[in-house]
This record gives sequence, structure tokens and C-alpha cells, in this order.
Amino acid sequence: MTAQLPTAELDRRYSAPASEPTPWSRVVSVLEAAEVFWLTTIRPDGRPHVTPLIAVRVDDCMHFCTGPDERKAGNLDGTDACALTTGSDALSSGADVVIEGRAARVTDTGTLSRVADAYRKKYGPDWTFTVADGRFVNTVGGPADVFRVEPVTVFAFAKDPHAQTRWRF
Repeated sequence: MTAQLPTAELDRRYSAPASEPTPWSRVVSVLEAAEVFWLTTIRPDGRPHVTPLIAVRVDDCMHFCTGPDERKAGNLDGTDACALTTGSDALSSGADVVIEGRAARVTDTGTLSRVADAYRKKYGPDWTFTVADGRFVNTVGGPADVFRVEPVTVFAFAKDPHAQTRWRF
């Protein structure tokens, strides 16, 4: 997400008077440190579907995986629009990040291997998927498709002081 990083835009309507745009480096830190994310996809009838999941940042993009028969995978078959959200549950500290964009399925072995390594590094040795046939495979959980979130807009909501920053890609 950094290769084509546009200028940050601070929305003064939702920001403290003396606030500055949140630096992109802080957004990256939040994304790399977060253990839980919430993925929003669109159901076939147009209603939103939100689910918590784990995700990793590889090659400047966020990646997540899901079983091919899960609701989110079915939703992404219909439309690739999604939002990936994470942040702090505190009101006056930390930052929240929302990535609005498109989910693109990842099937090449090199990228899948880097993503698998990132999952193991971040979530520990209990994360036991391997790469095979263009997806992750686990003998207990079965196959999982891997998606990269290609950002259209990223928001950062800093809380110390309050500042709403937007990047458009």
C-alpha cells in the first residue's frame, strides 16, 4: 500500500483543532500489531456481513484467508468490495484503521508462501497451514483461499488527539 501512497488529507470536521494528519507509518504500525480484524463483505441480497478474523501485512498489502464454503468467500464471489477494520477499543488512546477496497484472490506459490510465513511469525506455531494448489491447506480445517485487500480509501482515526485522516489510492 505504500508504493502509490497519496498525500494524507485531514478532515477538520472530525479532528481536534491542533491535530495533524496521522502519519502513514502509524497506520502501518497499527496494521502490523493488530491481532484481530473485522472484515465487511456484501451478501447477495445487499446486506453487510461482518466477521472477525486474523490478517497479516505482506508486500505492503493486508491478506486474510477463508474457507471456500464460508459466507465471506461466497460474498466475495458476488462482489469483491470489502472493508478491513482494526484498532483500539479505547475512546481516548490508540488509533483505528479502516481499509476500503477490493479483495483479490492470491494463488501464486511465492506470495502464498510469504503470507504463510507471516501468519506463523505473527500468530505462532499453532498456525499450521501449508501451501498447495493455489491456496492454504490444513488437515484439520481443510482448504482456505487467500485474499489480498487492494485499497481504494484508507482512514485512520487517531484518538490522542482526535484526528481523522484519509488516503485515496
